[in-house]
Amino acid sequence: MRISVQLLSQNDFSTEAYAVGVFNGQGLENELFFLSPDLASAVSAELKRREFQGKEGESCVLPLFQNKQVKHLIFIGLGKKRLLESQSVRSFTARAIKAANGVQAGELSFDPGLMDDLEDFSAGLQAAAEGLELAAYHFSVYKKRTAKEAVKKYKVESAVFYTRDKKNTLKSQKVLEWAKVYSEAVFLGRDLVNTPSMHMHPAEMVKVAQSLAVRGSGISCKVFDKEAMAKLGMHASLAVGQGSVHEPKFVHLIYKPKISRKAKKLVLVGKAVTFDSGGLSIKPADGMIDMKIDMAGAASVLGVFKALAKIKPKAEVHGLFAAVENIPSGSAYRPGDVVAAMDGTTIEVENTDAEGRITLADALAYGTQKIKPDYMIDLATLTGAVIIALGSDITGMFCSNQDLKNKLQQASDAAGELMWELPLHAPYRELIKSKIADVKNVGGRPAGTITAALFLEKFVGQTPWAHLDIAGPSYAEKENKPELPVGGTGWGIRTLLHLIRGL
Repeated sequence: MRISVQLLSQNDFSTEAYAVGVFNGQGLENELFFLSPDLASAVSAELKRREFQGKEGESCVLPLFQNKQVKHLIFIGLGKKRLLESQSVRSFTARAIKAANGVQAGELSFDPGLMDDLEDFSAGLQAAAEGLELAAYHFSVYKKRTAKEAVKKYKVESAVFYTRDKKNTLKSQKVLEWAKVYSEAVFLGRDLVNTPSMHMHPAEMVKVAQSLAVRGSGISCKVFDKEAMAKLGMHASLAVGQGSVHEPKFVHLIYKPKISRKAKKLVLVGKAVTFDSGGLSIKPADGMIDMKIDMAGAASVLGVFKALAKIKPKAEVHGLFAAVENIPSGSAYRPGDVVAAMDGTTIEVENTDAEGRITLADALAYGTQKIKPDYMIDLATLTGAVIIALGSDITGMFCSNQDLKNKLQQASDAAGELMWELPLHAPYRELIKSKIADVKNVGGRPAGTITAALFLEKFVGQTPWAHLDIAGPSYAEKENKPELPVGGTGWGIRTLLHLIRGL
């Protein structure tokens, strides 16, 4: 899709679909400048007849059969009058492109009021372009029709944001490039999560990581097989994966800027359980259906690395994940086993279905010992408890460092990806004390999200660290937001890219 910002010329204006954002109770006189007074009055009357009021998320599409300049009008409600924030703009453009696709419009244009009312033009334009790109995503690899045929449903090929301020056109190109890069990174994350586990097992995740390390990208990739993992002492991850025919793999991606001497070091760790049956503590059938998504954390890390070669940040970024499959078999690890993580910490396994934190223990210990970063962030579909607490829209965030917490929250706000801080409540450490090992992998049902985070905390030492439990927003069971189609969401990729650009 071609996206551009153009100066409005009322004398030379035409488009197949024209999108207008309408605040609650707002008049439309200025927005419908290309219509005759009689036709503009008729449009207003029709909106009133349809009881369109401009409520947030409300939409209405009107065809203009005898108008040479515009074939369809698309009205999207923005809610109460206010300065437009990035997330509102992102959702507005996402709704608009879905409506335009619905009438098979090849070109979609936007009312200049959208650009001219933005609180922050660059941030707003990036959000607007992201809304278009993210809403147009579709995953049709496994459909009977070919991918080319599927794309025919998504008709919009060109989108134009009009403005009355020439300065906006001059600074738009770089912003639109950022939006494209961010969106393509998200698409990779979504594709990986949406791919069935039969085609996204540990060895396949390795291939994806290796494909990112191309000449000139600044990215390199190290892969450790099970023998190399054993030499490093990663017996915890090896135990989780020992029941599967797909052998565990550990991946270390490295992005180094051209000037790296004073660069901040950031480690991103992703949970990469490519399928989670629960192991011998087996899940019920309904609980396994979507368990291809249990590698969404690592998918987000890979999505970030796809973008790094293009955004070329000043920070040095490391991406780590232990790819395993948690399957029951005669060789699977058992409840009651004691396994050792890379740093020597022994873990009593009370539940083989709490496997993600066991693999993260090795990755976090590796990051702490081998890289010694300035910051470390892990992303994991770790607990069902976080969904009970925060629902499907919000990530649970734990953080040991105020500076990192501030950076994450600012990046989260810019990306429109919601997170909420939960406490690393020290007294709950008692719940994961083991009688025979250094720690046990579960602490009972109460405060399950917190005890999981406290378990991970044991492997980060003094490193400023954040844990993001993305079990809720990593996968959309239904379309709650227009920019998030059903399936993998790529949650966290845009947040982390905003953070990285600020380091």
